[in-house]
Amino acid sequence: DNQGKQIMVLEFRQFLPTLLIVLLVVHQGSSFSTLKPTLSITKLQANVASDIILGELGSGGDGRISKKRKLTRPERKAQEREKKARRKNSNHRKHNYAARATELQGKVSPGEGRYDLHSKSISSLNIDSSADDVLKAIKRAQNLHDVHDIRAIEHFLLEKAPPNFAYGYMGSLLSRLAVAALHLGEQSLARKALDVREANYKLSARPMESAAIIRGLLRVHNVSDAFHVLDGELPLPDSESELTTEENQELIKYRALSLGSIASRHFFENELTYAIQACEMLTEIGPIVREAGLSAIDVKMPWARIVKGAAQCESKRRDGKVTALVADAELPCNLVYSVLGAMTTFPSDNDDRTYEILSNSLIRRVVFVTGAVDMKGCPVADRGEVAFIGRSNVGKSSLVNMITNRKSLAYTSKTPGKTQQFNFFAVNDKPERAREIRYGDDVGGEKDLDSFYIVDLPGFGFAKVPENIRNEWSKLMSDYVQSRKTLKTVFHLIDSRHGSTSEDVKIMKQLGEIMPKNVKYVVVLTKADKNVKGMTKKNEGKVSRDVMESLRETMKENKLGKAPVILSSAESKLGRDDIWRYLKVAAEA
Repeated sequence: DNQGKQIMVLEFRQFLPTLLIVLLVVHQGSSFSTLKPTLSITKLQANVASDIILGELGSGGDGRISKKRKLTRPERKAQEREKKARRKNSNHRKHNYAARATELQGKVSPGEGRYDLHSKSISSLNIDSSADDVLKAIKRAQNLHDVHDIRAIEHFLLEKAPPNFAYGYMGSLLSRLAVAALHLGEQSLARKALDVREANYKLSARPMESAAIIRGLLRVHNVSDAFHVLDGELPLPDSESELTTEENQELIKYRALSLGSIASRHFFENELTYAIQACEMLTEIGPIVREAGLSAIDVKMPWARIVKGAAQCESKRRDGKVTALVADAELPCNLVYSVLGAMTTFPSDNDDRTYEILSNSLIRRVVFVTGAVDMKGCPVADRGEVAFIGRSNVGKSSLVNMITNRKSLAYTSKTPGKTQQFNFFAVNDKPERAREIRYGDDVGGEKDLDSFYIVDLPGFGFAKVPENIRNEWSKLMSDYVQSRKTLKTVFHLIDSRHGSTSEDVKIMKQLGEIMPKNVKYVVVLTKADKNVKGMTKKNEGKVSRDVMESLRETMKENKLGKAPVILSSAESKLGRDDIWRYLKVAAEA
């Protein structure tokens, strides 16, 4: 029957290739030793032949190979258990202590010598061993968590190895040994290796090795030694030295990566003080990274991990589970803002994953509060505010949706002028605020420390409304900007393809006359991706020189010449990091 035939095929499959090879040897009258050069070819041919034969057996004799039957779940599980049992009984990644026991008999020490290893490929270390042998032994011991071998390697390097052993590489070997020892929790052993390395081989220390040691020290919570290595082996270059040299670039790169490791580790371990200190140091080194000519690809900062750690720590701080070590320490309203401050000083890679984590941690809840048509309709000024203004069809709603990582926070449409009131959106308000607004329920709780308002102002120009309505909007904007004490930033959106239009000039003139000194005016050039043919990661948007020069001249004429200009695109997500710098001001108000 079919079941018996399948069982026969499975049993026959195990020994058929070997049988074919034996028959081939007998036929040629040769021995296995003479067939060694072509043994791999012979095995391949035998496997192919066995597949053909088995195919004939499974085809019912008509020459057509039957379709392989799909195994049931119990059969698949049985195969997995069998595979797991074979793997367990094999010598795959196992300590071969038993296999080495007889070989180690009769040594000076009972059972094992001081420099003997459990490895069969490198059974012991002596003066004839090479640096590569020692490195292989360290890697094996770390991968297999072999504490005995790590100790034996340390005894050899610090006690038996002659002064000229591994000339030029001894410092690197000690670094690798210290990292492996820290990985295994052998802090005293690592301390010995690091002391010898610092005393004798500090000048030959490589930045990459120092960064690996710092990560190892952080693993065992040895923060003081980690900062000691950071300051001693990864200092900032002298102000007079050339930063673009390869040596200084390596130094700056690995110092930045080490600070990122410190920040990440302590955020995840809920230790705010060291994490914020590392972020402040990253903020200081960011401009130096740019000056050294390093790009985001060169440095490869783990911003996503750091932001994720800060968001996790901030969540526990809001719940009262985490506090600073120093009672009166000054902390940001949201710990993620300390990471954002460092990010904005570094070259940006505009990574979507990083900014998605950033947006979700800084804007956890957004609720539409009200649409005001006069100052009486505005909500209570109890938190910071940022306002977005611009002519119709400039991409204002799309930009608001981009920076908040929402798809429909602000209404987007191909028909210009959809926004026809002052729309107030509360960011990070109390969790049940939406129910309170919608149903009038009395909901308890307080808004988060980093809560602020996003105000979407009506678009001018293409809006299909009477002239008297547009005049009312203009008057309301003047009253709002002049009298709203909690307003921190006004973003003026201008199409980067066309530059400032007559409507934009009117807005600039009006704001230039009434803008209070404590309110920041920022120009955002939108749709920058439209100026690029074949948009790529390296070229996500641009603006023509003529448009930029004309814009600067118009800003200067309206007393806004010193205002920052941000290039942005809702399509390529360009400019969101720079915009977030000004949202931070409102959140901290």
